[in-house]
Amino acid sequence: MPGVLDGTVDGVKNGAELIKIAAAWLLILMLAIAAAIVTITVVNSNSFGPARTVETYLDALRAGNGAKALGLLNGRVPSANAAVLDGPGLAKSQEGLKNVHIGEPTDAPEHQQKVTVSYTIGGQSLSTDFTLKPGPKQWMFFDSWNMVPTTLPTINVSVVNANQASINGVDVNMPNGRNSFAAFYPGSYETAYKSPLFAAPAVQRSVTGPLESVPAVALATGPTSDLLSQVGSTIHKYLDACAKQAVLLPANCPMSAATDNRVLSAVKWSILDYPSVSITPYGGKWIMAPLTVRAQVEYQEQDLFTGTVAPVKHAEDFGFTAKLSIEGNTVDVTPVVSY
Repeated sequence: MPGVLDGTVDGVKNGAELIKIAAAWLLILMLAIAAAIVTITVVNSNSFGPARTVETYLDALRAGNGAKALGLLNGRVPSANAAVLDGPGLAKSQEGLKNVHIGEPTDAPEHQQKVTVSYTIGGQSLSTDFTLKPGPKQWMFFDSWNMVPTTLPTINVSVVNANQASINGVDVNMPNGRNSFAAFYPGSYETAYKSPLFAAPAVQRSVTGPLESVPAVALATGPTSDLLSQVGSTIHKYLDACAKQAVLLPANCPMSAATDNRVLSAVKWSILDYPSVSITPYGGKWIMAPLTVRAQVEYQEQDLFTGTVAPVKHAEDFGFTAKLSIEGNTVDVTPVVSY
């Protein structure tokens, strides 16, 4: 009987050990499953969550990759110029965004999620909300999130007396001085106009969302300092030539003097104040404001009745106008005198 008892005891011991081994493996399996669940949850949140989709979209904007950004946004392109929907113009729209922060997703209606991106443009605090809806599972376990489709906003731009401009450094055509530009959001867009003769100060617009009404841009074109200097120089030369005419009424000139007495000496004209040049748009053209020159005439005269000889020195303001003829970067100035 001792052999039987010994066998029974050994069997019990072996069974207990097998149970312990099985329990240990079961515990390991449960821990592995729990770790997998935690890993999937963390990866889902960090790499496949709605915030990650928004981050990828913002990265595409910074890279100037308009095709990728449009696909992620599920955006519809309106009937507008696409100059800043790709490339350098798009990438530049992100340069003005500072302190960019992607917030934690929050619940939205219909099982959707809202992600708010906050940032500053020119020191102003702004934000953009993105709404995302669940997409199909990836690799059976991981979520996907798609942005709710929207239509891109537009920026309407006009420019005075010009058919070209620039937006974010990209040269664009402006038929009849107007155009409309589709834009991604969030973004900062700067429009301007500059040529050798005329220029408009740059105007910046911040675009924060698809439903935002972006204020229209009106580029106030005016003459450059070079143009004013060029026209002013032409007027100066014209008046200097008038002053060299030693007569009371210089030909084709605004200055004039008259006397009922006999002129005994040479007539001398001198310009005291040259006109200020002002060029403004009118009726699709550029016109000069009326000009005023202050000139002085000097001579000696003899009274026809008394024979007295006396010097004359008289200063007066004289008005005239001038016409501008502009062909490309060439400007012609034609003074106009009315008697």
